[in-house]
Amino acid sequence: MATIKELREQAAKVVTEARSMLDGIKDDATAEVRKEAEISVDKALDEASALEARADRLEKLEAAEKRAVEQAEREEREAREAKRPSHEAKEVRNGGNMDYRSAFHAYMAAGGQLGAMESEARAVLEGGYVSGPESRAQTTANTAGGYSIPEEMLERVIVSMKAWGPMYDGDVVTEIVTSGGNPMPMPTVDDTTVTAGAHTEGATLTDDGGKDVTFGTKQLDAYAFDTEWLRVAKELADDSFIAMETFIGGLLGERLARIANLQLTTGSGSSAPNGIATAAGTGLTAAGASAITSDEIIDLEHSVDPAYRTGPRVGFMMNDSTLKAIRKLKDGDGNYLWQMGNIQAGVPNTLNGRPYYINQDMASIATGNKSMLFGDFGKYFVRKVGQPLIGAIQDKDFWPGFGIAGYIRFDGELSDAAAVKALVQA
Repeated sequence: MATIKELREQAAKVVTEARSMLDGIKDDATAEVRKEAEISVDKALDEASALEARADRLEKLEAAEKRAVEQAEREEREAREAKRPSHEAKEVRNGGNMDYRSAFHAYMAAGGQLGAMESEARAVLEGGYVSGPESRAQTTANTAGGYSIPEEMLERVIVSMKAWGPMYDGDVVTEIVTSGGNPMPMPTVDDTTVTAGAHTEGATLTDDGGKDVTFGTKQLDAYAFDTEWLRVAKELADDSFIAMETFIGGLLGERLARIANLQLTTGSGSSAPNGIATAAGTGLTAAGASAITSDEIIDLEHSVDPAYRTGPRVGFMMNDSTLKAIRKLKDGDGNYLWQMGNIQAGVPNTLNGRPYYINQDMASIATGNKSMLFGDFGKYFVRKVGQPLIGAIQDKDFWPGFGIAGYIRFDGELSDAAAVKALVQA
């Protein structure tokens, strides 16, 4: 994991690059060129802000951990002291001028090493504790002083985690970032069934329009999703050890990521993105309703035309429970289909020699479900309108606290239905 210094250096580098991009816009640049450059600069600034936020979180986490360690050490010392009688040791050992408590403190300061202590302190400690005259003391009991002890909380929030998937990842799908959300038609052509014919010498070529190219179209729109407003009281923001705006903003960002992956996976395509699982046609129907065989995985691969099986984004997609079932499958020679990669060498895990993507919004192995996809996921286009937004506002409705919410706008469509196929359970 990157250190605080590395994160801040990365952020500074991104800002410097953004400045270079902005300064590189010539005065005579066209509006289109200027707009593209500005979008790139905005994206770089968003990245720098994210890096700074990560650095701030890490810095606060390290400070909280340090305080937690100090508190644990303090409580340990207090617990040891609480085990001693309530009266103090006043006797002096071996004719010296040191009491047992002072000797014990010297022992702790020496890291528990007797040899590192002064001889007088060591002699007192080795002689053991001798009770002196009784003296009463206030204790940690409530009425004896305990009410004055403030409660302390471990300064760390335990955040539950859940993977949300790869469908918003520009390294998996093809992403298009636009500044506006106007409809974006995508012309399509399927000419794969049309061929040329034999030519007869001296004959006039046929000219009846029977083999004209037929165009189609698909469209990318822009559907908006939000997290609703979350109200944060000023007292909570003031008193919490957490930077509440940043912390909640991070959680809302994950909510946006989850809805994006869900819609881009199983969206209906009707007033919503056409999810990859929804858009993919059936490449193979499994023989069983609750299992997949190794042969069926091979059959699924070959249900996709070879023209789509060589791209850099070709692979499998499934959820983790499906992967677990597949990891147990073997080929005819007893070798597992799933092969562990090498993280240090940058070699990923593979299935039948292909990469795979874990998408927890994919359906599990069950009757009629599309439990696995295979194909070129680069043919799935994700249109993003700007960047996801996390906004905080303080007005009369929220004052003296503030409101915070997240907003995202996107669409998705499989540009070529032949590129990705699904394995459907019986």
